[in-house]
Amino acid sequence: MAAPAQEELEALAAIFCGPGEWEVLSRSGTQGAVCRVLTKAEGPSGADTPLELVFHLPAGYPACLPGVSISSERLTRAQCAAVRDKLLEQAQGFLPEPMVHQLVVWVQQNLRHLLAAPGSGAGPGTCPAASATEAEGPWMTLLHLDHMRAKTRYVRTVRQWASALGLTGRLLFMGSIILLLLQGHRDRVKEYLVLQKTSKVDVDSSGKKCRERMASVLWEARAPPGHARFLAFEVKEFSSLDELRKEFETAGLEALFPEFVLGLVK
Repeated sequence: MAAPAQEELEALAAIFCGPGEWEVLSRSGTQGAVCRVLTKAEGPSGADTPLELVFHLPAGYPACLPGVSISSERLTRAQCAAVRDKLLEQAQGFLPEPMVHQLVVWVQQNLRHLLAAPGSGAGPGTCPAASATEAEGPWMTLLHLDHMRAKTRYVRTVRQWASALGLTGRLLFMGSIILLLLQGHRDRVKEYLVLQKTSKVDVDSSGKKCRERMASVLWEARAPPGHARFLAFEVKEFSSLDELRKEFETAGLEALFPEFVLGLVK
C-alpha cells in the first residue's frame, strides 16, 4: 500500500478509538486493505441510525477510489444502496487525497437529507447540514507546541491528522516558537485536539515515542470576519518575528499576534 494510505489507517485508528468503532479486516501489499467503521448518523425522524461502513482501499489508493459498502439494521437495502451511490459521487471530489474520514463525516452530516428526499438529496460537493455553520465562518484554534524532537515525523503526523479530519491551516516555525493554526468544522477541530493530547506524536530525550504533554491552546473561536480562509494546510518557516507578524496580517488575524504570540518571545 502507498505510504499515505498506511498513514491514514494509523490516523483512523486514533480517531475511531471507541469500543468496536474501528477494525482493519485485512491488509495486503498487493490487494490493499479492508477496514470497517461503526458509527451513527441522524435519520429523518431525528433518531440516531447505526451504520456499518466497510471500505476496500485498493493497492493504488488514494490515487483511485475506494470500494464502499453500507449496511444498517434500520435501513432497507435500497436505502443503503442509494446512500452508497451518493457517497461514491462525493468521493470523486477528494481524489487523489486520503478520504475515508471525510466520507464518514459526510454520511453523518447528510444521511437525514438523503433519506428524507430519495434521489434528490445532497449531491456531490454539497452539505446542507454544514451550510449554516459555514455561513457563520469556520471554527479556528491557535496552538503553541513547546518543542519537536522528531520534527520530520511530527510534521508528517500533523499533516496526516489535518488531512484525515478535513482541516486547513498553518504550522508555523520561527526560531524556538512553534505555532499551529487550524481551521474547519468545530467537531473536527475538537477531534484534532484529542489526537494531539492522546497520541504518541514525538519522542522523549531517550528517543522513545511519547505524547505531546506541553501543547497549549492559546485561542479558539469562530473565524473573525476579516480572516482570509485557508484553502490548504501548509508548513512555513520564518527567520524573523516581523515575517511571522506579516503572516498573521495576511490571514486577517493580526489581532492575535500581539495578544498571544509576542508573549512567547524569549
